[in-house]
Amino acid sequence: MARPDGGRESASESSRRANSESRSASRPAAPTSGRVEWLLVAALLAVPMAVVPGDGQPTLVSLWGFVTLGGDGAGLGGYPVWAYFLDQPRPFATLPPSIRAWPLALGFHLLAAGSATSGVALGREDRRVTGGLLVLAAAAALWVAAGLGVRFGVGATAGWFSVLPASAVATLLVAGWAYGGDLRGIAVR
Repeated sequence: MARPDGGRESASESSRRANSESRSASRPAAPTSGRVEWLLVAALLAVPMAVVPGDGQPTLVSLWGFVTLGGDGAGLGGYPVWAYFLDQPRPFATLPPSIRAWPLALGFHLLAAGSATSGVALGREDRRVTGGLLVLAAAAALWVAAGLGVRFGVGATAGWFSVLPASAVATLLVAGWAYGGDLRGIAVR
């Protein structure tokens, strides 16, 4: 058989090329996120990273800011995350590490939602990437919740139990249920 460069192709080269082409043609397309997975990933954007019980007024620390339930007699008070970072008199690098992880948690959640949206809308997604981003989002959210627990609790370890890491738990549950098989494929290799 003739090659594009004018040379001849040996029988073994021709056989290898044909086998490679037939394997790639018979290989099914990788699955993408379905609507249920996409809905679950998108819903994680509304789950608070931490619930800090207060004196009858718990505070929800979400990806988007603080929400105080029952505050100021109005029933609901809020403080957006961008205002929190813009109002800081200290430079970002001097903030506690758990607060610096907050934008990471938001970024990983948004990237995972974008990846799942790409799978549903365009049919193009690597589910391992989406699952991995969810695991990273859970780790960053847990870091934020642990830091808040230390600041709001009493002592370095007792405070961890005073804050409920809702987002980290929910994100790990979604990652395990929806993308667990894909993530196991990474760990086995």
